[in-house]
Amino acid sequence: MVSRRQFLQGLGALGVLGTPLSALAEGVRLGATQTPRVGAPSQAAGLSQYVDVFVGTAGHGHTFPGASMPFGMVQLSPDTNDANWDACSGYHQLDGSIMGFSHTHLSGTGDGDLLDVLVMPAQGAVMLQPGSRGLPDTNHHSRYDGTVGPTALLPPDATPHPGPGYRSRYDRASEHGRPGYYCVQLTDHAIRAELTATLRAGMHRYTFKHKGDGHLLIDLAHGFHDHAEVPAVVSDAQLRLIGNDTLVGARRVHQWAKGRYLYFAMKISRPLSHATLYAGDVALPAGSTEANGAHLKAALHVNNIASAPLLVKVGISAVDIEGALRNLDSEMPDWDFERIQQAAADAWERELGRIRVQSPSASIMRNFYSSLYHTMLAPTLFSDVDGRYRGMDAVVHQLPTGQHNYSTYSLWDTYRALHPLFTLYQPERMPDLVNCLVRMAVESPDGPPIWPLQGVETGCMIGYHSAVVIAEALAKDFKGIDFASAWPVFRRRAMEDDYRGLYHYRKLGYLPSDKEVEGVSKTLEYAYDDWAMAQLADAVGAKDDATQLRQRSRNYRQLFDKSLQFMRPRAEDGRWLEPFDPRAMGHASSWRDFCESNAWQATFLNQHDLYAYMALFGGPQAFENKLDGLFTASSDLPADAPPDIAGMVGQYAHGNEPSHHMAYLYAYTGAHHKTQQRARMLMETMYAPEPDGLAGDEDCGQMSAWYVMSALGLYAVDPVSTHYVFGSPLLDEAEVELAGGRKLVIRATGNGPGRPYIQSVSWNGKPWTRSWIGHAELALGGVLAFQMSATPNQAFGSSLADRPPSFGAPASEQLALNR
Repeated sequence: MVSRRQFLQGLGALGVLGTPLSALAEGVRLGATQTPRVGAPSQAAGLSQYVDVFVGTAGHGHTFPGASMPFGMVQLSPDTNDANWDACSGYHQLDGSIMGFSHTHLSGTGDGDLLDVLVMPAQGAVMLQPGSRGLPDTNHHSRYDGTVGPTALLPPDATPHPGPGYRSRYDRASEHGRPGYYCVQLTDHAIRAELTATLRAGMHRYTFKHKGDGHLLIDLAHGFHDHAEVPAVVSDAQLRLIGNDTLVGARRVHQWAKGRYLYFAMKISRPLSHATLYAGDVALPAGSTEANGAHLKAALHVNNIASAPLLVKVGISAVDIEGALRNLDSEMPDWDFERIQQAAADAWERELGRIRVQSPSASIMRNFYSSLYHTMLAPTLFSDVDGRYRGMDAVVHQLPTGQHNYSTYSLWDTYRALHPLFTLYQPERMPDLVNCLVRMAVESPDGPPIWPLQGVETGCMIGYHSAVVIAEALAKDFKGIDFASAWPVFRRRAMEDDYRGLYHYRKLGYLPSDKEVEGVSKTLEYAYDDWAMAQLADAVGAKDDATQLRQRSRNYRQLFDKSLQFMRPRAEDGRWLEPFDPRAMGHASSWRDFCESNAWQATFLNQHDLYAYMALFGGPQAFENKLDGLFTASSDLPADAPPDIAGMVGQYAHGNEPSHHMAYLYAYTGAHHKTQQRARMLMETMYAPEPDGLAGDEDCGQMSAWYVMSALGLYAVDPVSTHYVFGSPLLDEAEVELAGGRKLVIRATGNGPGRPYIQSVSWNGKPWTRSWIGHAELALGGVLAFQMSATPNQAFGSSLADRPPSFGAPASEQLALNR
């Protein structure tokens, strides 16, 4: 089985990184002299009670349930599998057994990596292999699956039969999680495992039921790998014992993020009776304190292990072992599990409290705060407590005091809703998040970031949408961002680089699908990147470049077939390629013209030039009719459709990002009531506060950010424009913390099931007839009030003056120009 991209391409305020991170070390030093305490942490309270960390852990949401801090470097979570698509987060609730607990995880990506430094507690003989999970090597089933391909799917009632190894079955009834904490009972070993985390370190607590000696198995060879029969590719691994309570190590991993560095430092709360190091699963001589190679493990033995809970704390770094030790000692100088867990809980409560909402529906409250939680699991912190970080050039750099480096940007997904959401409710974090992208572009030999993971460019997906995130921050007037340094690197990509078909794009105005795989999708996404780049060019005074880029952003026209009213592939000589089926992935069985989509979805990919695009269909009414067709067409897909095309409503696919703005396009036709109906329907049918509750990959927060934004009644169709199109607010009231202590209050009166339609809107008490509002207005704070109804007000947003602008101009001006 192949992964998603292979399938397609072959602490209270401590959680706020705007607060000095030294506060974390100071907070834990207050109890540095305390001895370990035992006892279950209190149940989640406040807003955290609405967070279900298991949402998306079944089906194909690909999330993980373990402990982390908001935007933290460590994600300490159980691993149930380490190979194939449904294991890309390391966890699937239906796998039925746990291999151990590792310290880094991806949240809902369609490709996998990480799962660093696996720890598994056990008693008896040391087992060096995890054993099989005891299930067929196929994907699990999801309620949102589209066409079932030639590979059968595992039903929800499939019974696993794990093979012998260090893996353990677990008691599902004992498995609990909340922000910053996870626990489970390992039934094969009779061990209770509990996990919590700081920003750069994880703490484990293991309570053994059976008397006698026990051990921890540390598997440094464990990691995500694409195929079950081919293990993770690791090099430069090292393990070193220090005294009788510390293990340090390092490795390079050559998987999705090829050649990434990982260093760790581990301390045990009780002295080891002895330890054995293994290289290639062969025990080194007794007394060995160091191992080097590619396939390393360690067994750390403790006498009378059930006499008291055993605590383990692990710090990580991408810089060096000294950095991992410094991170660990700074953030976890003692063994107080409860205080660390409470600090994590407080950090989550503070961050969740940035948006406080009201709804009489428990399901909506759980959906909203579970989604908001997921928006803060990426990007992830990627700098040490001393400000050092490993850059995209593999060189160690030093940050100025007060700045932080991040990684794990799923930009093809997250530019659409996650980053626009950050501009509203994480404004003080924006300079760090965007400056990281600028630094990456300058430092990386690959140029502008595409999908950076732990300091390595994966090159995953298409376009170069870091340009969009930077242009949005510029357009929304965020300060402290080095836009000037970004421009030369991004200009080179747009104007000079021979990168993934850009030569053809500049020469022909499109990517010929007989020369470049996914040529239709790449053309359309390059056109949107050109739109973003034009804003950057204007800002630095490159007016000629801005004009050229703005004109080029209309290259979508080159692939629009007016006779069929579809985007479709063309050959280098200009011919339309045959055969053409708008549901197909490409014009030939061995060739893809679209990226995780088909012609139906590509036809509505335009985000920035809607009124000129409508003219190609014959005007707004014809475009609206075609949009109706998207949602009412048969949902059948060809057998070779990738599993990402899921959550189908007609040929709209909510399970994947290219569709996410499409329900909001009705606003541009004047039929805003259809946006209201579609958006509400999608919120109600594509999200559930259950393990199989996401229609597709969580994709580092994008799937959840769509819900958060839509539940607020807002969506950024074109993030660079800085405008939010209204949808159908699902919440009765929401209060959003903005920059400078300002607040945005959103109220929906007369709301409820079956009442998705906006009758009227007011802004700060005055009537508001537009179907959209600008970021500049919202950022000043105020009260946005919706009056909701069971029947549509078709006049709302219908006049040209009230429709959203596009291509930098009002609807009336744009439609007049394009008649």
